[in-house]
Amino acid sequence: MKKFALALALVATPALAATDAIMHRDPGCGCCEKWAAQVRKAFGRNVRIVDDSNRAALQARVGLPARLASCHTALIDGMAFEGHVPVADMQRVLKAKPKGVRGLAVAGMPLGSPGMEAPGLTPQRYEVVAFGPQKTFVFARH
Repeated sequence: MKKFALALALVATPALAATDAIMHRDPGCGCCEKWAAQVRKAFGRNVRIVDDSNRAALQARVGLPARLASCHTALIDGMAFEGHVPVADMQRVLKAKPKGVRGLAVAGMPLGSPGMEAPGLTPQRYEVVAFGPQKTFVFARH
């Protein structure tokens, strides 16, 4: 029976990696669509957009500290991504799967972050923060 379970787990892993990303957003938020388009292109999969007026419940379920909240929460391959997290950072954390990290967050909506690009305006500096049940730490700076 253990051999069957192991074989099933190995077979199921690629199928899980190809599932849709699900993005819960504040209803009607336009910048979220721009971020989702970048994720679609980079990951080669659909991003299902859900208008969610009670994202606080989802954020609590994934363990997101309130100070890291933004306008959307995406679930991809078992990890949570809050706000305008750059694709390269998402890919890096999904590959590494660091112990104790449930996801990455970009608090607020920094100008120049993915989906928040504004031609002619100077991008803001921002941090990508890793979060988990025990701690948060800066994962990347942009």
